[in-house]
Amino acid sequence: MDLDALDRAILGALLEDGRQSQVDLAERIPLSATAIARRIRALEEKDVIEGYQARLNRHALGLGMTVVVQISLKSQNEDLLKAFEEAITLAPSVVSCHLMSGEDDYFVTVLARDLDDFERIHKEELSRLPGVARLKSSFALREVASRPLPASCLLPARK
Repeated sequence: MDLDALDRAILGALLEDGRQSQVDLAERIPLSATAIARRIRALEEKDVIEGYQARLNRHALGLGMTVVVQISLKSQNEDLLKAFEEAITLAPSVVSCHLMSGEDDYFVTVLARDLDDFERIHKEELSRLPGVARLKSSFALREVASRPLPASCLLPARK
């Protein structure tokens, strides 16, 4: 989808604060609140805006451990991949999962309260996933950067 400068400005403002009202946006962007509302609705309908959510402080919720888990499956059988992917979406501790090229099949990020909690997640959630042959875990020491999307995603595509 081609985005014009006004769409990009709206999206950039929403990335900064998704709770801004259309009136607040109209003070920053040279459009009326009604025109901004129309554009936001169009961006939602075209799935450029997938939804809105609160960003919660995981440490305040007791989730002080971030674990990156590399998972290798027993085979690359299409049915097994599908079964794994359906199951991983139901694992409550998993915050992201990516199908990878290279040595490991999946790259999974998990949030845990502490090492004991991760041991439980490892035994009860991850190792029980369909077709798992190997789990290799790495523990994040600290988070350096985190954002839903970088503002650079709003730059016009180079031709």
